[in-house]
Amino acid sequence: MLIGLFLFFLAGSSVHGAEFGYLPDNITVLEGESVTLRCRIDEEVTHKAWLNRSNILFTGTDKWSLDKRVTLVNSNNSDFSIHIDKVQVTDEGPYTCTFQANNKPRIAHVYLIVQVPARIVNISKNVSVNEGENVNLYCLAVGRPEPTVTWKDQKYGLVSEGEFLDITEIKRQQAEDYECITNNGVAPPDQRKVKVTVNYPPMITDMKNMPAHLGKTAILRCEAMAVPPASFEWYRDDHRPVESDNTLTIKNEKTRSLLLFSNVTEKHFGNYTCFASNRLGASNASMLLFRPGAIQGRGSGLHAGMSVGVCVWVSLSAAFLVKV
Repeated sequence: MLIGLFLFFLAGSSVHGAEFGYLPDNITVLEGESVTLRCRIDEEVTHKAWLNRSNILFTGTDKWSLDKRVTLVNSNNSDFSIHIDKVQVTDEGPYTCTFQANNKPRIAHVYLIVQVPARIVNISKNVSVNEGENVNLYCLAVGRPEPTVTWKDQKYGLVSEGEFLDITEIKRQQAEDYECITNNGVAPPDQRKVKVTVNYPPMITDMKNMPAHLGKTAILRCEAMAVPPASFEWYRDDHRPVESDNTLTIKNEKTRSLLLFSNVTEKHFGNYTCFASNRLGASNASMLLFRPGAIQGRGSGLHAGMSVGVCVWVSLSAAFLVKV
């Protein structure tokens, strides 16, 4: 009688099989799934066994393994199958189905490969640094096979390979979310983000002189970019702090401060200085609220007046920083 031995390996809904003597080199399952190793025999046998490496799992119906996850599915003249529930990485390795028939030993091997989806196990927390400092981010991942790790720049789509991302002398424009992506082709990539905040002193970006008519409304604007956000103060020509009253309102927002004049009078005309500061430094700029037509008679006086205002403020800025 021709002796035939067939091994069938089932993982999930997939069925893998090969005839005795033409077995696949390995069978692959995901960690946590279950697998049935099915050994089919077309003749009566006297002895049979399953082994994992040199460890005996079953001899006939007698179980030698202490692992409750490993069970005998069938044991008869045509089917000798074992089942491994919730496969673990430690289950990986060679398995052998062997039996004795007509005083002749028969044996077949298969190598069980356990794959583990790539996942991030440790990653840098969100960081806040001052402009010009160095930033070192890390993203550690595990998986089988060994996963790749890349860092993605969200603004520009730039990619850096490897678990570590080093940014030298970071600039404010580099403040953003950096995404770590790990992948080993077993499952969809695992990805997480690290937020990098770059702190820098205020820089006033928008200021201009504003014409105003008596009895009308007017607005002076002071825009300042800063991290953390700037605090704003306004001063008049004589360095008096500007305060809200029934004709003037100060409105501070995240990146700007507004002087709102609801009813312009003669006393409102003049030079105003906006002072923006945070814990890293300060910036100031001066601007005029003037009556249309009056400024033309001064020729270059407007530009000169602004320069004087900025120069005068050097001493005031220094005094403010000492106070802070």
